[in-house]
Amino acid sequence: MFTRAFFTTLLVTLLAVGCSSNRPKNAQDAGADGANGANNGLSLDLNGDSDSNKAGGLQTVYFAYESSNLESSAKDTMKANADFLKTNANVDIQVEGHCDERGGRQYNLALGERRAKAVRDYLVAMGVEAKRVSTISYGNERALAEGHDESAWSKNRRANFVVTAK
Repeated sequence: MFTRAFFTTLLVTLLAVGCSSNRPKNAQDAGADGANGANNGLSLDLNGDSDSNKAGGLQTVYFAYESSNLESSAKDTMKANADFLKTNANVDIQVEGHCDERGGRQYNLALGERRAKAVRDYLVAMGVEAKRVSTISYGNERALAEGHDESAWSKNRRANFVVTAK
C-alpha cells in the first residue's frame, strides 16, 4: 500500500512539473515571440529572413545601382527596423549585403559589404547595440529575382536581415 501511494504521489508531482511553463515572463521575451503583438502577427523565426517575411517586423532595404547610400525611402524602412530591434532587445541579426549580376565578383562582394555595413551603422546610430548586428556580403551570389533587366536587378540590390538569436 505504501508503495502504491508513493508512486501515485510521484506521478502526480512529475505531471505537475512537466506541465508547468518555463517560458520567461518579461515583456521583452514575450515581444520576441509575438505574444504582446510587437510582431503584428508576423513570423519571427530563428534563421528567418526579411526576404521571406520570417524576420518579424524587419524589412529588406533596397539600394540604387552601384550605391551603398541609404536613400530617404530606405531610411524610413531603417527607422522602423531600428524601432523593432529596440522593442525586441533579445533579437540579434545578421545583415546580408547583395548586388545585382552586373560587375565582377570582387567588386560585387565589396559593394555588398559596404551596403551591409551602411545598414549596420545606421541601426547603431538609431540606438541598436552594435554587438547585436553582424554583417556579411554575398555580392551577386544569392539573387532574389532572376532576370537580366532593371526589374530583376532592382530587387537584387538589397540588404536583408536574418534572425540569429531571439
